[in-house]
Amino acid sequence: MSVIIILIIASIVVAGGFLAAFIWSVKSGQYDDTYSPSVRILFDDTKPKKPSAKTE
Repeated sequence: MSVIIILIIASIVVAGGFLAAFIWSVKSGQYDDTYSPSVRILFDDTKPKKPSAKTE
C-alpha cells in the first residue's frame, strides 16, 4: 500500500513540473504567433536572380 502513495506523490511532482514548464513557455511568449506557422508554406520565396547576358 505504501508503494501506491509513493507513485501518487511522484506522479503529482512530475505533473507539477510539466505544468510549470507550460506556464513558463506561455509567459515567455512562445505561443504568441499562431497564424504565421500555418500559412508559411503558402508564402512565396524570394525569386532567384536571372543570369545576365554577359555571363555567356
